[in-house]
Amino acid sequence: MEEIKSLNNQELTNNLKTETGDDAKKEVKVIDTDGTFSSHPNFEEIRQIQSKFIKDRNWDQYHQPRNLLLALVGEVGELAELFQWRGEVKEGLPDWTNEDKEHLSQELSDVFIYLLRLSEKCHIDLPAAVLKKIALNEQKYPASKVWGSKKKYSEYDSSDNTCTGNEQ
Repeated sequence: MEEIKSLNNQELTNNLKTETGDDAKKEVKVIDTDGTFSSHPNFEEIRQIQSKFIKDRNWDQYHQPRNLLLALVGEVGELAELFQWRGEVKEGLPDWTNEDKEHLSQELSDVFIYLLRLSEKCHIDLPAAVLKKIALNEQKYPASKVWGSKKKYSEYDSSDNTCTGNEQ
């Protein structure tokens, strides 16, 4: 893959506009989407962009796995604060303002950035690990046994399609 050049935020936005075919005068849409993700940039491209950002600031010296994990936990806390005291939140966040949704997109991005960086520093291929985990979950939670249930895999009888313990 071609190495990602040093890009400032405006250049990144312009590149995304070009990739998504958006009109150059429009902002990249990150809120109120249809629930699907853009295909570009991919995980590896984001990792390269973030690595360049870190290198350009000499911050790698602070990015030991423990520090990254603690920073990630802090960002998850900030994300949780956005949902705290709101009660049930509907899909698509129809009751949230655009400002609230934009704030949410920033906090989700912070969590993702730290998660990706932690994966990089631990030498974990995160996309491959995610696919492997989904395959494991398919084995633990076969659709024929778990359809519509929120039970943990250990509560299912492995010999048939019935649950053990209290039914919900």
